[in-house]
This record gives sequence, C-alpha cells and structure tokens, in this order.
Amino acid sequence: MKLSHLLFASLLISLSSIAVAADGLIAVKSPFSVKETMNRFEKLVKQKGLNMFARIDHAAGAAKIGKALRPTELLIFGNPQGGTPFMECAQTVGIDLPLKALVWKDASGQVWLGYNDPAYLAQRHGVALCPSVGGLTKALSGLAKKAVAH
Repeated sequence: MKLSHLLFASLLISLSSIAVAADGLIAVKSPFSVKETMNRFEKLVKQKGLNMFARIDHAAGAAKIGKALRPTELLIFGNPQGGTPFMECAQTVGIDLPLKALVWKDASGQVWLGYNDPAYLAQRHGVALCPSVGGLTKALSGLAKKAVAH
C-alpha cells in the first residue's frame, strides 16, 4: 500500500467520530445516551469552574405542545475569561455567546455532541485572526472528547 493511501486511511479513521453537520458546527459521536452525554459534559463544565446558565430539554418542550422530538438537550455555559477577549476582537460575537453545547439523537439512533467552532464564529464576525480563538477551540474540543470517552 502506498504511503499516501495509508495516510489517507489513517485520516479517515481518526475523523470517523467527528462530523460537520452544518457550517461551523462540530459534532462528535457519543457512545452514551443523550442524557448521559449531557450529564458528563455538564459535570466537566462545572469541574472547569465555568458558569452554567441553562440546560434546556427540547424534547420535553415539544411534548408540552403534543409534539414528538427525538432526545435533544442544550447546555448554555461560559465565563468572562473566555468570552470577553473574544468580544474585544468584535463585540458582535456576543450574539453567539455564551457558549452552547447540543446533544441529540439522530434518525438512525446515533447520539452526537455538537458545538459551534470558535474559528467559524471568528470568521463570521470578521475577526478570523482573533488570538482568543485558539484557546476556546482547544477548551471546547477537550470538553467534548472527555464527555464522550469511555
């Protein structure tokens, strides 16, 4: 097998647990239920000393109006140490803050944990070179990976 084929195969394997469902959305496969994935993510957020503003159960909301929605939960979280430097680059980033994590079950039964890519948000607000993006990206990726790890 050629080295280029081997490298390509390795890349596909490493990306098999990550998918991008929409522009700027990073989604990571979870082996756990929606509730367990969100519980794990929320615990990590609290351990990092981040503020947890809300946890929203969209399926429960849908049930209140007689609609069925697959399990879908949203966590809104963050802190001024991460958000303020990002907003110093462009105050309009405030529309996308605090940070959010969404956990949902898709039509095939796969559970996903998704979050907005800080680099995408920076580009959206015209500050692609904002220095705070790297730290936020690393933090979100780390939280997501830990939340879905066995």
